[in-house]
Order: sequence, then C-alpha cells, then structure tokens
Amino acid sequence: MATVDVIKSCIDSIRQISEHIEDAIVYLDAGSTESFQFSGAYPVLLEIGARAVCSLENMSAFDTVVDWNSKADPARKFVFITSSLLSDAHRYILRCLSTHQAVHHCIIFTSISETAHSAFPDSPLGPDAYHEYESLLVQDYEELVKKSGTKPGQAKLNFENGGHSEFPSSREDVFNLEASSSGRDFYEHNPLDYIEDKVLKLVVSVRHFPLILCPISPRVFVLPSKGLVAEAYLSAEHEDSISPGLPPLSTGMLSDADDVPPGATLTAHFLYHLAAKMDLKMEIFSLGDISKTVGKILTDMSSLYDVGRRKQSAGLLLIDRTLDLLTPCCHGDSLVDRMFFSLPRRSRTFSHVQGKGSESQLKLGSSNLQRAPLDVQIPLAKILNEEDWKIDNFHLLESVEAFLCGWNSGNSDSQIEELINLSQKIHDKLNHSDIEILTGSFVSSENFRGMPFLEAILDRRTKDGALLVKKWLQETLRRENVTVNMKSRPGVVTKTELQVMIKALSRSQSSLLRNKGIIQLASATLVALEESNYAKWNAFSSAEKILSMSSGETSQSLAIQIGDLINKSALLGSHVNGGKREISTGLLSLQDALLLMIIGYILAGENFPTSGSDGPFSWQEEHLLKEAVVDALFENPSVANLKFLDGLREELETNVSRLKSEKTAEEPSELDIEDFDDQWGKWGDEDEDDDNKNEQVYDDVQLKLELRDRVDNFFKFLHKLSDLKRKNIPWRDGSLTTEANFDEDRKGLLYKLLTRVLSKYDVPGLEYHSSTVGRLFKSGFGRFGLGQAKPSLADQNVVLVFVIGGINGLEVLEAHEALSESGRPDIELLVGGTTLLTSNDMLDLLLGNSSYI
Repeated sequence: MATVDVIKSCIDSIRQISEHIEDAIVYLDAGSTESFQFSGAYPVLLEIGARAVCSLENMSAFDTVVDWNSKADPARKFVFITSSLLSDAHRYILRCLSTHQAVHHCIIFTSISETAHSAFPDSPLGPDAYHEYESLLVQDYEELVKKSGTKPGQAKLNFENGGHSEFPSSREDVFNLEASSSGRDFYEHNPLDYIEDKVLKLVVSVRHFPLILCPISPRVFVLPSKGLVAEAYLSAEHEDSISPGLPPLSTGMLSDADDVPPGATLTAHFLYHLAAKMDLKMEIFSLGDISKTVGKILTDMSSLYDVGRRKQSAGLLLIDRTLDLLTPCCHGDSLVDRMFFSLPRRSRTFSHVQGKGSESQLKLGSSNLQRAPLDVQIPLAKILNEEDWKIDNFHLLESVEAFLCGWNSGNSDSQIEELINLSQKIHDKLNHSDIEILTGSFVSSENFRGMPFLEAILDRRTKDGALLVKKWLQETLRRENVTVNMKSRPGVVTKTELQVMIKALSRSQSSLLRNKGIIQLASATLVALEESNYAKWNAFSSAEKILSMSSGETSQSLAIQIGDLINKSALLGSHVNGGKREISTGLLSLQDALLLMIIGYILAGENFPTSGSDGPFSWQEEHLLKEAVVDALFENPSVANLKFLDGLREELETNVSRLKSEKTAEEPSELDIEDFDDQWGKWGDEDEDDDNKNEQVYDDVQLKLELRDRVDNFFKFLHKLSDLKRKNIPWRDGSLTTEANFDEDRKGLLYKLLTRVLSKYDVPGLEYHSSTVGRLFKSGFGRFGLGQAKPSLADQNVVLVFVIGGINGLEVLEAHEALSESGRPDIELLVGGTTLLTSNDMLDLLLGNSSYI
C-alpha cells in the first residue's frame, strides 16, 4: 500500500516543473511564500536551478544580485508563482517586468484553474483565461514601456527607496484587468515603432500549479492564509449566515448554481486537483449544506476517464465548520493550539506600489476576507543571550555595508557613495526597528532522524508533547557531545531546563543551523509554557468547564456565571494613572469574556432550547446580561475590538476620557482667598452652567441609548448561535450531540463523527455523492439488477477529512484518537481545513472585522 504524504506530493509537484525553474529568477506571492515555507520547498527550488527566490509584492531591483546559481550572462527568464487570480497578481508582475533588464521569457504558475477563473465573480477573464492573460500582459507591458519612454528592462533605480524602481502608485497609471468585462479592450494596441530589433519581444506563458497548501505535517494541512481559496467568502450575508469566513447554517436549503459562494467553488477545484496530483480516486461524503454543494461540484467535475484510471481509492469526508463552532472557540488540551495562541503572527505584507493608498486597494475583489497569517514569530533573541546577539547583529551590518561597497566597484564614485548612504539607512533602520533580527518559525518538513516534529506533537496533549520536546533536546545534546549542568526530574518539564538546553545547543552557529528544527520547536514550547500565556489559557479552560457544568443544571445558573465573567472583566478596564489612560492587565479581558459569552450561549442553546421566546434564557436573565454588557462597554470601549461598535467607539472613548478628567478636576485642592474673590463675578453665570450640565447629561443618555441598540443587535446574533442545534439538520436527532456537556473530556464533532463512521453506524445527514459510473448503474443498469452498493467510508484504506471553514490542533488529535480506538490501523487518515483556527481567529470571525454583525 502506497503511503500518502502531502509534503512529498508538494515537493514532487515542484520537481515536475524543474525545467521551467532552472536558470530563472523565481517570484512568490504571499500565499505561495507561506505554502513553500511549510513544505520546505526553498532548498528544492535552489537545487533544481533557481537563481534566486524573491517576494513578488516586495520586489526590488537588487533581487537579481543574489544569484545562488551564478551564470555569466544576466537572467532572462522569470517565473511567478501565485495563489491568487491573475488579475490580482497583474500589477505586481507588471511592476517586476518593468524593473528588471533583458526579460525575454516570463512563466506564470497560478493555483487557480482556468475554470475557476471564469467562475469567480471578481475575475474579468473568460473560459480561455490563461491565453487571454498571456496576450494582455504583453500588451500592458509594451504600453507601459512606451508610456515611460524607456526601453524594456531599463527602469530607473531609486536608491532612496531601497532599490525599488520608479513605478506609478496610483491605480489610474497601472493598467489592470478590470477595465472591461472581457479584459480585451482596455486600450488600442499600437505596435511600438521605437523598440529596436535587437530587443526580443516578451514571451509569456501561463500554467496551472494546483498544489499550493500549507502542510503542518505529512498528513495534516491547511490552505495558505493569503491565498485566494482561503480568503474567498463561504457565505453571503443573509439570515442563516454567521460570517463570510464560515459556511451558513445547514438548514437543508442548498444554494442554486448562481448562488454558490466563491469559496465553495474554489475549494471544490482545489480538492479535485489535489486528488489528481496525489493519484487518488475519491469517494465523496458530505455533512452540511456547503459541503454538499462542494461534493456536487466535485462529482460534476469527474469524468469516465478519471474514474476508469488505475488510482488508489480514497474516501473524502467534507464537513461544515458551522456544525461545531464550540470546539475551535474553546481552549482544549493541545500543545500546538497553545503555541499558535501564544506566539505572535507575522504581519501581513503590503506592496510598495500601494504604499500611499489605502489597505482596501490591495485586493481588487471586494468579497475577500483577511485571514490571520499562519507564519508565527518565535522570539529566539529573547530566549538566547541577547548581548551576544547584539554583537552578531553589529557584524551583520558591517558585512552588509562591505557587500554594498564592493558590489560593483567599476561604478563611479557617486554611485559608490549612494550605496554607502543606503547601507547607513539600513543600519539606522535595523537599530531603531522593533522587529527582532533573530526570529524563528515552524517548518513542518524539518526532520529529526526522519520524523517531522510537528507531526509527533500533533498527536499529544500538552504535558506529553512538552515531555517529548524535552526528550528530543536531551538526545540532540548527547549527539552534539554537549554537557549541561542541570538537575532534571523525569516526567516534569520546567521553563528553566528548556531554556538552558536551548542555549547550550545554540552556542555555536554550526550547531544552531544543524539543530534549528528542534531549537525552534523547543522555543515555541517555552513561550507556550510561560507563566502569563499558561495562566491565561488555563483561566479560559477553567471558565469553559464552569460554563459547561452550569449548562447541565439550570439556565439561571448559567446566566449567573456569564454575568459574573462580564462584571469581573469590566473591573480590568481602563483607568487614569498620572494623567495618562492605561489598560489594566488581567487574566481575562472584556473581549475574552465576550468569547466566553458566545460559548455560554451555544451551550445554552443545546440544553435549554425552549427557555425563552427569543433565546435560551428568560427575559429577566437576558435583561441582566444586556445591562452588564452595556455598562462594561460604556466604561471600557477600547478594550474589545468589536465590529458592532464601529462608528461609536470614538465617541465612547471620548466620553470616558471626559468623565475621567472631570473626576480628576473635582478632587479637593488647597483653598485660596483669591478663589473666593473670583466667585463674585460668576453669580450671573449659574444658569448657563446648569444648561451646559443638562446638555451633557442629555448627550450621555443619547450615547447610552445608541450603545443599547448596538448591544441588542449583538444579542440577536447570540440568539442565532444558540439556534445551532435547532437549525442545523444533522444535529436534530441528537446522535452527534454531547449527552453530558459538563463532562471534562468533552469531544468535538470530528471525533464523534469519525467514531460512528468507522464503526459503520448510520449518520443522519451524511450524504454520499455517486461517481459517474455509480450514477450510470443507478439510472441505467440498476433496473436490470446490476445496481452498485453504496460504499462506506470505513471500507477505504485512505480517508481525507476536510473541514470547510477551518480546523484546530485539538481536532487533529481527537481524529487520530478516534482512528486508534476504531481498531483500524490499516487506514491512513489525512486531515485538512480551510485555515488553522485559534480562539482569537474565531472571535474575529464572529465579532471582529471578518463578521456580519
């Protein structure tokens, strides 16, 4: 039986295009960069002959200087790999081509197929998208060269801007594919009569490269956060939708062909080409409305040729995220989830072309949402000896300056002076930058004796995973012949011993490079186990257990617990210290309390669906909760970043500052005789002062009434979340619900679903999508007794579970637990999702900028 490995498939797909990569400058957009980092593809690109690997959005004229596979002649071939629409990548590609010299051949690989381009609503390209774009890019390139008055490849370098070329920043000066519906008639194409015969015409070819994904381990993957498939919305705004990044409620009303959200279409195309690349023949099962829509698209894309080929049979189980919102909102016992919760994410990069424009102009499509980057920052500089690394950073800056001075010694003295000035600017920028030079990140393909690190800790709880990391560190120290004077207790992991072992392995640069995989993972474990992060996670977990236990009693006890969380978090709000407004620090903020409130309402909807007419609580209970939320937000409006406060937050913050300043001014001060003398001239102004106070009180009342309206809308949204059990059809029979919600070992939907499916029990709402041959037997030969039996997911040796909307680390752990408990070690289980979800991501999807509230 062939072993299914997502990382190996990604690397093999890159090697298949090696003839195009060889002797080329490779540009990756943000989504491809994230994907190639997780799959460990950068060494492979250089191995197969790439001259340099660069960022497409932040390209520079100096990119051609770093030539890993040095050639005597300049680079004339450029390869662009993008995870977005061709129309979205167009401005960056055009900018890159206009900057570099002597570009003869341009190859563009996109993860979006031609069919998906034509089906996507924001794409101006038709069914023949690739061919259309090839001619359009050549036309725009020649038109831009003609407009700039320079020959191709002779763009002026701007050393003041770090080597970036002069390129118009406004959208009016850049040709784009939105100028017409067909994309063919943005302008009259006139041949350029001034281009010399010696300059070859640009040759452009566009190809499909589907395998752009982020493998967390060989059998767990998500989609790049900056790729179009993850950013496209999964539900339009209507009464059954919760967030553009989540599928709508599964009410049984499937969307028409014209109403299919772009995210569903793109997900179907991605899974189809993923199965083709991995040589798998999928038997498709779905649970949820969007999953059924994706399954139908996949079935329609199949053909007799695909079915008849000799492929390994595999089962594909599609699940809607909205069938289980509780699991990603909660803080379970998973070391990987703790890491992604504790580590800062890298900020989203924006192009220099749009440096002066608004952030909204970065994306041409208006229907895209912003996912949190998967790329985390592991603060190695804080864990290691910072003084030593300051010395190394100084030597690094000296090396940069020496490199720039000797880069082109044949240039004139003025150009050498410009390079030295540029190096000085780099020196100043690095000295004053808040970003640490020495940071690490996860690389899933980084092997330790043939075993990827992340795959091993994905299957373990927090304590077991930390012990495994400690064991790896000890084995690495023995292999490096490094002794550490430290007492270590078996079965216990402490912050001190992890830090001592990490420093011991990082004393030399050679050891740091050899063992960077385990050093970065151990550093991430250290951050996750830090007192502040560990205490906050445990506070969340304890509060969730209390809410779960209260939901097993009465609605009144659950409402009291939710109200206590809101009131306690309000005490951690803003206060004035020395005339400056500060935010008190505590374990759980008001924003955290609102997330716990969402969890409480979901639990209440499962246990008390008929307590109130409009919600799971009685009118009195909900009234008290509303008052608590209104008071908390009125006093601390800046604590929580909530979308339903947009347009009102600034007024609330101004009001809080005014009240604080008035309170400070009313404090008694030393009396002075002159103060009494001044009162004689103010007797006639008493009525005016009373009028001002009345107006201020009126303004406060109006502001609070407006806040109450916003909070009412928030509670209507909570009612929708409490209706998940009633509106989601697969939940109605109770077979997938938790019988005892107050159980400490509460399992998520993925565990319960796999347990039932692998035991060959019926699952209400689970639909099987027949293949082309299956439909033929059912409609034609079936009437002659040649019908085909409905296959079972448990009969497959390879099972791919894909959660539309995202997964978290705990679900992966529970999925493997369900597989091991089923007694089927022969099954190879792959788990995938739209994105990797943390509780912070869920809060953003439900209440933040990526919500519909």
